[in-house]
Amino acid sequence: MDVTHPLAKWLNKNVKLPLIAGPCSVESEAQMMETARGIADTGMAVALRGGVWKPRTKPGSFEGIGVPALRWLKQAGNEVGLPVITEVANAYHVEEALKAEVDMLWIGARTTVNPFYVQEIADALEGVDIPVWVKNPIHPEVGLWLGALERLHSSGIQKLGAIHRGFYSYQSNPFRNEPKWEVSFELRRLAPQVPIICDPSHIAGKRELIKEVCQSGLDLGMDGFMIETHCNPDKALSDARQQITPAHLKELIQSLETRSELIDDQRFIARLEELRGRIDKLDHALLDILRERVSIVESISEVKAEHQVKIFQMKRWFKILENRENYGEHLLLDPEFVHELFQLIHKYSIDVQIKALQGQKDLSS
Repeated sequence: MDVTHPLAKWLNKNVKLPLIAGPCSVESEAQMMETARGIADTGMAVALRGGVWKPRTKPGSFEGIGVPALRWLKQAGNEVGLPVITEVANAYHVEEALKAEVDMLWIGARTTVNPFYVQEIADALEGVDIPVWVKNPIHPEVGLWLGALERLHSSGIQKLGAIHRGFYSYQSNPFRNEPKWEVSFELRRLAPQVPIICDPSHIAGKRELIKEVCQSGLDLGMDGFMIETHCNPDKALSDARQQITPAHLKELIQSLETRSELIDDQRFIARLEELRGRIDKLDHALLDILRERVSIVESISEVKAEHQVKIFQMKRWFKILENRENYGEHLLLDPEFVHELFQLIHKYSIDVQIKALQGQKDLSS
């Protein structure tokens, strides 16, 4: 068998771009079975997902059926010939999922943030041969993501994957969760052997944006997708807005454009290298300018220290932001990009001043 993806080995399937599909929550035996049949009819899915325990922000909302839903999920998978996967958040969940012979598990974003929870799950899985997927933590902390994978690996789990589902943001617009693809790039650098699939449903938050996220994920090298799919999304008991029908799922996947990483065209390669060379020169010039800026910031810290002036000047910072954003808009640059760039520059300018001030105090003591 031509194995082109780790999931192919785990499920004994010849698959190049894995698709895991199923409802946010397993709501009833009939709902799960109807959804599973619709997904199987697309011929595109390699596994069937379904949430059994749902961590909700506020009490009183639908928090999942629990253990009975595991049986409905497994029965649906058996009927359509698809392995099943569900979320676990503690040792009890793991034990019940294993009893129900669930084929794969995933750890959710709210669990990944807490090493105590992850360790409890890892301990419960010790000696078990089962694929486990880890969603990124709610906030963009790659250390927590990697740490969760390492804890599971230390417990003996060999079949490990990551799920990129985006990150909480106060300004998550137009998406529910900010993609911050660069965090997944860093995880891939630190753990290149771990496959990373994308959860466009949780990034998008709206079904009309799922295709856009999928195409971006495909273009950025995601190893597959987990897409929330429901036989009647508008009636779903959780996350109705971001679920799609099996028919919509098939249409969406078929509409995605697959692009090559490289093509064997010497003119294309030469042109690309020429443009990359120009980028390299500009980046070096940018670093030279930043070095000069740091030198000026160091001088500013000396002047402030001499006159006993506070490091952070609120009015000055607001003026910088307004001025740079206006000038960036004049240059047709994305305002959010300019805002984030100067937030980062200002953060390091403050750090430089703090270190310089501390150094002066050390010399005078």
